[in-house]
Amino acid sequence: MVIQNSNLQRWLTGIILAVALLLVIVFGPLELLAAVITLCIIGGVWEYNGIVFGHGFLKEKVESLLFAILIPGVVLFGDAQLLVALLVFAIIAVFIVFLWKVNETNFDVSSVAKVIFGMVYIPLLTSHFILLRKLDSGIYWILLVLVIAIVGDTVALYVGKSFGKRKLIPLVSPGKTVEGTIGLIVGGTIAACIFGYYLMPRISLIHFLILGCVAGIIGQLGDLCESAIKRNYGRKDASSLLPGHGGLMDRMDSLIFVAPFVYYYRIFVIG
Repeated sequence: MVIQNSNLQRWLTGIILAVALLLVIVFGPLELLAAVITLCIIGGVWEYNGIVFGHGFLKEKVESLLFAILIPGVVLFGDAQLLVALLVFAIIAVFIVFLWKVNETNFDVSSVAKVIFGMVYIPLLTSHFILLRKLDSGIYWILLVLVIAIVGDTVALYVGKSFGKRKLIPLVSPGKTVEGTIGLIVGGTIAACIFGYYLMPRISLIHFLILGCVAGIIGQLGDLCESAIKRNYGRKDASSLLPGHGGLMDRMDSLIFVAPFVYYYRIFVIG
C-alpha cells in the first residue's frame, strides 16, 4: 500500500510539473522561461548548499545564491564574453571572501572549491536551457531534451524493476542496474528519433539517433554524479520538495548534463 501511494505521488507530481513546464515552454516568452529556469537554479543551489555545507557557512551560501541569479541573467541578456567575465570575477570574489573570513579556528579552503563547483554545476549547466530557447526552433530543442530524459528515465525505471539483475555502480547508486541503463538509452534514442521524424523532419534522422543515444548515456552519468554527491554526504534525496521525487536536484540531475550536450551538438555539428 505504501509503495502504491509512493508511485501515485510520483506520477501526480510528475504530471503536474510536466504540464506546467510544457505550458511555459510552448506558450511563454523567452523571459518567462528564463525566470522559471532561474527559480529552478536557485532551488537547486539551495539544496546543494544544504548537502555540502550543512549548517553555517552563511557567506558561502549567499555567494552561491547570488551567482544562481547572475549567471542565467547574463546568459539571457548578455553574450559569451560577458559570461566568461562574470565567471572569472566570481572565482576571484569567492577567494577574496574566503580570505576575509579566515581565522585560526576556521581555515578550510575546501569551501572555495564547493562554491565554485556548485556555481558551474548548477547555474552554468542549467542555463543552457535558455541558450537552447534562443536558437532557431528553440522550443523544439528544449522539448527534445525533455523527451529524451523523461522517456529514458521512465523506461529505465520499469525495465530495471522487471529485469534488473546486475548493479551498475552500487556504491554510488544501489538501485541502478545495467539492464535499466540499457533500457534508458534505447528508450531515449527511440523517443528522439520519433520526435525528430515528426516534428523536425528537415534534420537528418541520423542526428536524432546520435542525440538520443549519447544524451541517454550523458544523462545517466549526470544522475550518477548527483548521486555521488549525496552519497558522499550521507543523503538519499536532495530535499523533500517534490513528493515522490525528492528535491529539484533529483529531477534536474540528468537534464543539466543533457541540455549542454544537445546545445553544442546543434551549433557545432548540425550547424
